[in-house]
Amino acid sequence: MRIARFVHDSDPAYGIVAGEPGEETITVLAGDPFYQGIQQTGETHKLDDVRLVAPIIPRSKIVGVGKNYAAHAREMGGEPPVSPLLFFIPNTAVVGPGEPVTLPSFSEEISYEVELAVVIGRICKDVPVERVPEVIFGYTVGNDLTARDAQRSDNQWARAKGFDGSTPLGPWIETELDTEDLRITSRLNGKTVQDGSTSEMIFGIPELVSYISQAFTLLPGDVILTGTPAGVGLVEAGDRVEAEVEGIGTLTTIFRS
Repeated sequence: MRIARFVHDSDPAYGIVAGEPGEETITVLAGDPFYQGIQQTGETHKLDDVRLVAPIIPRSKIVGVGKNYAAHAREMGGEPPVSPLLFFIPNTAVVGPGEPVTLPSFSEEISYEVELAVVIGRICKDVPVERVPEVIFGYTVGNDLTARDAQRSDNQWARAKGFDGSTPLGPWIETELDTEDLRITSRLNGKTVQDGSTSEMIFGIPELVSYISQAFTLLPGDVILTGTPAGVGLVEAGDRVEAEVEGIGTLTTIFRS
């Protein structure tokens, strides 16, 4: 099931996206599916007639996972971590599909990073690995934009990873997905620059969610970014990045000065 958040002619609402590419419709849901469950209203729109926005604005937090693909760790000049490398991103970093991102004035090196994002569905703490599927609402596509110069100069990654617009999410949340071996790619101005598989993760999704929940209580709507494959690079104003995860869809981000 694909759960999207959209705007038609009023405030943002949630809906279920269905149909073949080019013929999709969205059926409006009553209220917030994270707290009220999936309740269809019967009201339906053509997907082309609505504007998709970020499928979730986390109530509490976004947890990023650094260097979770060995080839990416090496291209960044280091060895793969022996345990998950975690960082926080504020919810003000989130933008939706197709929304422009203004390049921050403090950086001259903004990089793209396509990632599979996990969306938490229920409050949880100290989740055993085998019970992780019970706490996941679904999955979406993330683009973990990073100010590389700030990442090098600062002692921690708050500016580098958390500036406004640094975390595009979308186009929707897929609730039913086998994440063991999904192709994950990004295209810069139409050219493929990242091409990997979730099977290449150092720490898989069950391990990550369990590990993170040992430190932090996870709340409905929290997002975990699971890392990026090799091939990251820089963007400039006017560039267009298409981040795609097999089984979910494509998240497009454009950049402006």
